Amino acid sequence: MSEFHDDYPSYEHMAHHSEEDGKKARRTLWNVFWIMLAITVFELVIGSMAPSRGWSGTMWLKVLFIGLTIAKAAAIVLWFMHLGHEVKFFKYVILAPYILFITYTIFIILVEGVYSGDPQNRTRVDPILIQQQLDLKAGHGHHDAAPEGSHSGEQHEETHH
Repeated sequence: MSEFHDDYPSYEHMAHHSEEDGKKARRTLWNVFWIMLAITVFELVIGSMAPSRGWSGTMWLKVLFIGLTIAKAAAIVLWFMHLGHEVKFFKYVILAPYILFITYTIFIILVEGVYSGDPQNRTRVDPILIQQQLDLKAGHGHHDAAPEGSHSGEQHEETHH
């Protein structure tokens, strides 16, 4: 009888694993834990150093964080979701949307880099929109255009009884 006083068989017995297989599985889980922890600590260290070193918003920092995120996502999918043990066709069916998304993300980063790098390539903003934003910041918004004696946002209705 087990320590829980039931007749339910142990994991190793149910999965037809020996104790050595169980140790190997636990060792793999610990290895995955340490790899994920190392990547996360590295991300935190770089992220905390970035503002003081002037790295914030740089292209290489974006690519680094996206790459590390993809590495962690791959580790989760391969080890915890057991995709590494599936047949090749099923792997591709599961991974195809992720590959498309990653490709799209890289494309957007590269396009954003083109627009944000050279002032000549930036999209021009309508001057009327810029003036409206400046007026709002200065306190000259549309709420000041209400006639005197009326309160903006309030509606007065006359009721006849």
